[in-house]
Amino acid sequence: RREQGRLKASVVEQDTEEWQKDPHFSGLERVGGVDLSYIKGDDSRACASLVVLSYPALEVLYQDCRMVTVSAPYVAGFLAFREVPFLVEAVQRLQQEEPQLQPQVLLVDGNGLLHPRGFGTACHLGVLTDLPCIGVAKNLLQVDGLVRDELHREQVRSLQRSGETFPLTGTSGKVLGMVLRSYNNSSKPLYVSVGHRVSLDTAVRLVKACCRFRVPEPIRQVRHRQQGLPSP
Repeated sequence: RREQGRLKASVVEQDTEEWQKDPHFSGLERVGGVDLSYIKGDDSRACASLVVLSYPALEVLYQDCRMVTVSAPYVAGFLAFREVPFLVEAVQRLQQEEPQLQPQVLLVDGNGLLHPRGFGTACHLGVLTDLPCIGVAKNLLQVDGLVRDELHREQVRSLQRSGETFPLTGTSGKVLGMVLRSYNNSSKPLYVSVGHRVSLDTAVRLVKACCRFRVPEPIRQVRHRQQGLPSP
């Protein structure tokens, strides 16, 4: 808990890059996606993956999918300590082997500030790599009074078109993230939150810009490659 609090103090919730301030993201050329996916029936074997796509074409430039052995125990609220070290290693391998392909932003299959202590996987990875990071989750993490009740479902149903959003405001009064309808043909939203070195508005705009389907392409490509791996 102390280590988490120490790292959290380094989170930057504002845009820090020039491309982030441009309405068309001029200057953004590479977007990364990361995820750690467990082998079915085995919570100690997982695939740690990093994919880098060109922007705005969203074509795969680089991929790194490796089987890893996860030894740290699962503790609710501290999942990043179990998973992030493998994602950091993937980023470091890229920096050593293909530094010209380093992503300018990472989309993380998980949460950022939308977390019991405001420091989810996207924040943790962002602070350790010092790369802009965005949390993109498919389900609502119920924290700070946020619940998936009928009111929430009604708000989700009110999102009629791709790009429409509503804020996730906790009982603390803090906006923890944004609910985004990312794709016209899917009524299931995404839950976008700040990870590091990006504002919430920019995070939502970029996630939407990376969506050809419901899930943004960097994360979709990561999952696609993980599904192709054989079981051990």
